[in-house]
Amino acid sequence: MPTSTIDGKDAAAIQAAREGVAVCDRSFWGRIRVADDDRIRFLHNQTTNDFQSLKPGQGCDTVMVTSTARTIDLVSAYILDDAVLLLVSPNRREFLMQWLDRYIFFADKVQLTDVTEETATFSLIGPNSDAIIEKLGAGAIIGQPDSNHLLVDGGVIVAVGSGLALPGYTLILPATEKQKVWQQILAFGAVELSDRAWDTLRIIQGRPIPDAELTDDYNPLEVGLWQTISLNKGCYIGQETIARLNTYKGVKQNLWGIRLSAPVEVGSAIALGDEKIGKLTSYTETSDGYFGLGYIRTKAGGIGLKVKVGEVEGEIVDIPFVSHEYP
Repeated sequence: MPTSTIDGKDAAAIQAAREGVAVCDRSFWGRIRVADDDRIRFLHNQTTNDFQSLKPGQGCDTVMVTSTARTIDLVSAYILDDAVLLLVSPNRREFLMQWLDRYIFFADKVQLTDVTEETATFSLIGPNSDAIIEKLGAGAIIGQPDSNHLLVDGGVIVAVGSGLALPGYTLILPATEKQKVWQQILAFGAVELSDRAWDTLRIIQGRPIPDAELTDDYNPLEVGLWQTISLNKGCYIGQETIARLNTYKGVKQNLWGIRLSAPVEVGSAIALGDEKIGKLTSYTETSDGYFGLGYIRTKAGGIGLKVKVGEVEGEIVDIPFVSHEYP
């Protein structure tokens, strides 16, 4: 259930993520290795972003979608010399292994390996992350574009991007190095961010997750994941629907943040007067009050709109992880 309630320790860690540096153990997220000669072409054809323009050391965020462009997962992809490493949501790991395997045909040279158990993932979050990256020997990555990455001692991949709309880095490393690197990061001054605090942050920031904002009810343009979509790369699964929505400005609902006056249940209807205009998909309590994510019909309005969520007053606010501007 996409609902979070934080305590004082979580609030301090969230403050560190905003003003200093925090670290979150995301090892329970899935990691899929895609290898062999056709790996780039294969992923290019299965997801929304342009893989064929990427070189080793680069990467991207991309969306796995159905043939009608309904959202399955938001995935981070890192291009290695001999493979592509996918960081996927925890509850999509097994599904995506099966999903991708369905599209590997007899002549395709593509090998999928679930490497979740033999690897670990940390996210460094906050404006002071650079200092820790320097101490880990990855200073050369500082200032590079999101998803660019390099390999440092111990087989640790250090990639630009925290997974949120906050500065930071994602580390993917052998499970055998996990404890050592974790202790190093804490010793360098990072504050531990719990899974619960991560979820609160991702709701405030507007990062969508499967079974909440990413479902069969929504497409990537409604979510606002424009940064993950190539509109000129050619044919891929779901491309026709996405191209049509963009060409005819046909996005009928948008994901927004909602500042709430009181607690409310996920799934509550969002109304403007007596008219239902959307649904609440995630909710959290923060040190500043109550906050949610929800889809709102485009014609109803956006930022500043006063709404009713269930029986609770709400106001639509911007969320930095997504955008609702047509390119």
